[in-house]
Amino acid sequence: TLAIMALFVFANLTVIIAEFAGIAASMELFGVHKHISVPISAFIVWFVVVKGNFKQVERFLIAISLIYLTYVFSGVMSNPPWKEVARQIVVPHIRLDKDYLLLFITMVGTTITPYMQFYLQSAVVDKGIRVDEYQYAKFDVYAGSFMTVFIAFFIVLSTGTILHPAGVIVDSAENAAQALQPLAGEFASHLFAVGLLNASFLAAFVLPLATAYGLSEAFGWESGINKTFREAPQFLGFYTAFIVIGAGMILIPTMPLIKIMFLSQTINGILLPIVLIIMLRLVNDKELMGEYVNSKRMNIITWVTVAILILLTVMLVLTSFIL
Repeated sequence: TLAIMALFVFANLTVIIAEFAGIAASMELFGVHKHISVPISAFIVWFVVVKGNFKQVERFLIAISLIYLTYVFSGVMSNPPWKEVARQIVVPHIRLDKDYLLLFITMVGTTITPYMQFYLQSAVVDKGIRVDEYQYAKFDVYAGSFMTVFIAFFIVLSTGTILHPAGVIVDSAENAAQALQPLAGEFASHLFAVGLLNASFLAAFVLPLATAYGLSEAFGWESGINKTFREAPQFLGFYTAFIVIGAGMILIPTMPLIKIMFLSQTINGILLPIVLIIMLRLVNDKELMGEYVNSKRMNIITWVTVAILILLTVMLVLTSFIL
């Protein structure tokens, strides 16, 4: 538990830093300096959770999630070659070199993240969902998972259609937004920037929460958004500390933000099989789950995912030594 929590905290903290970097970058595209945008956004993130209750926080996060649809408009406005897009979805381009495998694991690490597993189960507990309401919680997860990939598809679509053919090398999301302007127009660029701001702002809420939940539950401390500092000092203390560290690091001029973000997602991808194996052991324990143990279909899907991730990690290690 201690080893997993150490990796979990490191990976999450680096992502928290990257999310505040996203807030700073997107606001700078609108002429707001990071010394103004980062402290204000950090205070909002802290205040909403510490002073609100679970229902208020959940509704606030759902409302701002709707802004993700700006990426859809940005993707459609890029006028992609739909036939070629469909062909490459069916027949993807795969390489077995170190860089491709590293990026593949990193993409998985940022799509199916360990923090997501911790946050989902913690939110179910914190929300007070009853057993007869599990079907709605499941639908919630399915809908959210679909929207994640749906939005990511249009991000890839807009950047791949416009920036890649133009030979634009993107090493940050703000560069992507800036590069879109002369190629797709100012409106598409602004939509991308708004999407970046929203994505970063939303994750700046969820990541500190997920980390505080995970640590508190792992070591038996009281946790919950509805709790006060007196009732759950560790939970709210960790939440506050992660926000302060994440926002504070962005104000350091020479911080290598992109390297931090990439490394954190790679660690997430490597850590994910460990987390999933532990979760599979728990959800298949009849003493814990009773009639709600995992179905055979879900076990097959999850074990195949775990096996692929382990295989990719082994291949990455081997190619690192061979190449």
